[in-house]
Amino acid sequence: MKEITSIQNSYIKNLLKLQEKARERRKQSLFIIEGKREISLAIAAKYQFDSILFYPDLITENEILHLFNENINRIEISKEVYQKLAYRDSTEGIIAVAKAKDFSLKNIQFKNANPLILVAESIEKPGNMGAILRTADAANVDAVFIADAKSDLYNSNIIRSSVGCVFTNQIAVGTSEEVITFLKEKNIHIFAATLQNSNEYHKENYTNSAAIVVGTEATGLSDIWRENATQNINIPMQGKIDSMNVSVAAAIVVFEAKRQRDFKI
Repeated sequence: MKEITSIQNSYIKNLLKLQEKARERRKQSLFIIEGKREISLAIAAKYQFDSILFYPDLITENEILHLFNENINRIEISKEVYQKLAYRDSTEGIIAVAKAKDFSLKNIQFKNANPLILVAESIEKPGNMGAILRTADAANVDAVFIADAKSDLYNSNIIRSSVGCVFTNQIAVGTSEEVITFLKEKNIHIFAATLQNSNEYHKENYTNSAAIVVGTEATGLSDIWRENATQNINIPMQGKIDSMNVSVAAAIVVFEAKRQRDFKI
């Protein structure tokens, strides 16, 4: 087992690059996970791991072995190194270096004959993307598609704000054109959340194969989604403003779809 005590160590410097730069994560096909819960969810999702770093004052090597087998590459780190790497304070002294998965549409497999999919187009804020992934997990949707992604899903902010749901959902990333082509080839109805030419969301039937599409609060969905939707939908607003947080909007429509499916309207 290795031990690293200096933040000037070349391996530690490389991990900091992985944390900070999406380009490095893509180049090396590696990313950082902090915390027992998030790491446990990644293990359950059959992610492969390059190494595990741990600060022994917060977690023991035996605890590491309860999560992983004895062949995992373990590195003991000093308090200084841990504090440099840790993105937040409460990560239990453990940091994992994991191997990225391929989020291609071709890898998507549906167990449900009438899948329910949540599509998010061009979401910029990691916090919103994380909240959307939490919603998708809570509703147990069949897949989450990220169209025209603005941020890397292995961004530490997204992993943190999703509380590890980046690992619990079946995810694919592609352009809007690619996602629309996939949905149409699979005969999946597209319900685009937009104000233009739309019906109230609760008046639609989501019991067949359905993709619920949400966009950014600032600009909404792009024309390609509005033009290719089976039906545009809106959430009636009763206050002074005409929009709400994208993750909240996604949750409202997704759970209406789940309600309908439970009652088979």
